[in-house]
Amino acid sequence: MTNERGKVYLVGAGPGDAAYLTVKAYNLLATAQVLVYDALVDAQLLQCVPDDCLKLDVGKRGGKPSTSQAQINKLLVKHCLQGKQVIRLKSGDPLIFGRCTSEIEALKASGCDFELVPGISSALAAPLLAGIPLTDPVLSRTFAVLTAHEPEVLDWEALSRLETLVILMGGRHLAEIVDQLVQHGRSHLTPIAIIRWAGTPDQQIWTAQLGNILEQTAGLPISPAVIVIGEVVGLRKYLQPEKIDCQVSTTAKTFSPPAMSSNFPLSPLTGKMILVTRSVGQSSQFSDRLIASGATVIEMPTLEIGPPSTWEALDHAIAHLSDFDWLILTSTNGIDYFFERLTTQGKDSRALAGIKIAVVGEKTAQSLKQRSLQADFIPPNFVADSLVENFPDKLDGKKVLFPRVESGGREVLVKELTLKGAKVIEVAAYQSCCPSGIPPAAKLALQNRKVDVITFASSKTVQFFCQLTNNIFPNNSDASQVLEGVCIASIGPQTSKTCHDLFGRVDVEAQEYTLDGLTQALIVWAANS
Repeated sequence: MTNERGKVYLVGAGPGDAAYLTVKAYNLLATAQVLVYDALVDAQLLQCVPDDCLKLDVGKRGGKPSTSQAQINKLLVKHCLQGKQVIRLKSGDPLIFGRCTSEIEALKASGCDFELVPGISSALAAPLLAGIPLTDPVLSRTFAVLTAHEPEVLDWEALSRLETLVILMGGRHLAEIVDQLVQHGRSHLTPIAIIRWAGTPDQQIWTAQLGNILEQTAGLPISPAVIVIGEVVGLRKYLQPEKIDCQVSTTAKTFSPPAMSSNFPLSPLTGKMILVTRSVGQSSQFSDRLIASGATVIEMPTLEIGPPSTWEALDHAIAHLSDFDWLILTSTNGIDYFFERLTTQGKDSRALAGIKIAVVGEKTAQSLKQRSLQADFIPPNFVADSLVENFPDKLDGKKVLFPRVESGGREVLVKELTLKGAKVIEVAAYQSCCPSGIPPAAKLALQNRKVDVITFASSKTVQFFCQLTNNIFPNNSDASQVLEGVCIASIGPQTSKTCHDLFGRVDVEAQEYTLDGLTQALIVWAANS
């Protein structure tokens, strides 16, 4: 047992061939410590995991010995509680006949962290790859996806009335499927297609009618297969590429990461793995922006925020708020803790009547607005230096309250305000410290050199990142090698200065010193790299 939290990713492997794996799934495989995979998963995917990854085959195949679901659940929980990054790789999509419910219940019951990663279901991919549309304005305005694993429990009367059926796990029950549909009114002339090993070089396709499909496939192995029944099967002859029927092939396949075709408009950060350093518990809105732009994101909390060692100075300042002319807030953390303490002292925003408020940063201003307060001054460039340069009031003789992080910072701001005649009262409103460890996904991505970009939104995140990675790479040369070729992206000049001090470089700096600005800077970088 370890104190470090593991995580289980329930990942869809797609219809078969590794080429149909999602980029996110591929990047997760590259950092896997334990791989738990099904029988229908393409063997080439096993080459995507690190050499020291533990591979566990738990595949379920009809009529053959297989791992029980209870055993699979125990395996996932066991390795997660050991602090491992576990990839549960399932054919198709994990929530389409993937028996995920039992696994998720077991993970939740044991307090294990997990995430679902979608895959392309064979129910959708197989017909498409065979040139069969599941919908058509005239022939198919609806379709149903079902499993024929237990055909006796299905409502065949209702199913026979639907225009198009897509049946999974029906190869061994083809005769019963045909018999049930014909008995319940489906014409024996209804087109049917059987697609075996869809999306692989071994793909085979049989097309016929309900009345003669059993004759055509007699004695042939047709599992694993996707069965499509309906008039849309007849459209295949108009839509299929030439020679779409594939004969059994023994040609070996060599897997490489999914190619990005220039024929399709890709999101600007597609194919980039970005390590986002942030505060523990902080909103993932920045990660969401990057993901929306096509990136694969791994979050690495490098900052823990908590209360200061003592509230004495802040409480004294709150008790004498009327003595101050200006309140300066430079972070959302400062706002959160200041107002939390204001409430603790039995006060609310009315206690700030007569005091002007200056904030640094758009996000800080938005946080203030959420408390129904409007900043009196926001510097144009979202940085502390700009606050002093553009301050709208004469500072000589003004008393300024500055709640900040206990460990200090913003020395330049305090110095410049003081030089202009202000009396600055600094009080500790919160504390920041380095987390105890690195999430397994982030650690493995760094060790395996899978990271393309590391983002930093404050000097503290840079400092604590170095502290954390020094524990992984005690040899400085190892750390340098890991960062070689990795884009270091900074939100603004102060953070960039710390990057230069500790890394010797900054590759991307936001023009507008916000998370939106950093996202845009990375998009520009990706377009030019």
